[in-house]
Amino acid sequence: MLSKKQDARHQIEFVSIDQLVPKDHLLRKIERVIEILVSYMI
Repeated sequence: MLSKKQDARHQIEFVSIDQLVPKDHLLRKIERVIEILVSYMI
């Protein structure tokens, strides 16, 4: 039986930043502070 290998370079995976950064990561804390500051400035 012949089988065709799929080329991995043609596969697409959609990933959001929320899935990659843990909930307790420093970047999330910084993001919250920036959101508060920006909303305060408006």
